[in-house]
Amino acid sequence: MIWLYLVFSYLIGNIMFGYLVIKALHHKDIRRHGSGNVGARNAGRLHGKKAFAIIFLGDALKGISVILIGRYLHFPEYVQLIGLGMAILGHIKPAALKFNGGKGISTFIGGMICFEPLLIAVILLAFFALYPFTKSFTLSGLGAFLFIPIFLFFKQYQWLTCVIELTLIGIIFLAHSENIKERLKSRGQKG
Repeated sequence: MIWLYLVFSYLIGNIMFGYLVIKALHHKDIRRHGSGNVGARNAGRLHGKKAFAIIFLGDALKGISVILIGRYLHFPEYVQLIGLGMAILGHIKPAALKFNGGKGISTFIGGMICFEPLLIAVILLAFFALYPFTKSFTLSGLGAFLFIPIFLFFKQYQWLTCVIELTLIGIIFLAHSENIKERLKSRGQKG
């Protein structure tokens, strides 16, 4: 049953809202415009805040649905997070779009907030604490995620849950590795 859940989670991740919404509303393949990424950020740059919001929410719902299904099936917390990881992997490397997907942020955020609602405050506080130092939404947002496993540890979640959460953050960081290098390089040139 767990394997079926994990495969299903990956397939949920394959529902690419960026591709579907832009195709439906603007009759375009988002992969051929802007950065070529199918995520909310590229859609927002190209088509405005409404497109960003719709796609962000759609992709966040993928993470939420995987956590809710895992809870409904009474899977342990660590299995739910592995399911979320599979959904994120499905978003980043969707078989439906020849393994060329998004970066996984929206799916990650939706799933983690569903998993532990207090993480909204943790992520926001960490983001606003980091932003004055980084002056970058990307670096501050990714840096804020590093506070999640610390919070889970102090809230007395199992160590395995914290390790899996750290692994999910590692996947998100890998998906953003080019962005991170670019931001750090531009900061180095300014300094």
